[in-house]
Amino acid sequence: MEYELTEHGTVHIADEVIQIIAGLATNEVEGVAGMSGSLAGGLTESLTGRKNLAKGVKVQFTENSRDCLIDISVVLKFGVSIPDTSYQIQERVKQSIENMTGLGVSSVNIHVVGIVFQSEKDKLEDADQVANIEQSLQL
Repeated sequence: MEYELTEHGTVHIADEVIQIIAGLATNEVEGVAGMSGSLAGGLTESLTGRKNLAKGVKVQFTENSRDCLIDISVVLKFGVSIPDTSYQIQERVKQSIENMTGLGVSSVNIHVVGIVFQSEKDKLEDADQVANIEQSLQL
């Protein structure tokens, strides 16, 4: 995204920056177990050992406008209210992007792609469960 900020020049904001802001804001919401991304993103994470903060976030810009549309794919924890948690994600993502970039957010679409179950006997790390869900969804 590019827009003119002052008479001194322009500001360029990469899509990846907006994806990272949205990903971080999403992971701050209670009830979110993780984000769901592509198989390539999962392989990159496992090879580099770095968490992909933009995983599961897609950004689209409306033409001739400083507005964007955000699609987020999430895995939620079992027992949370899906509508309430989705609303909280939408609000937090919209507020974070608008405050940090000055861009408008026309909509935040939430795609719940899985639910993580946790038992008292066998509690696995959320990241491992999300990775397993992603692999099963992509097969």
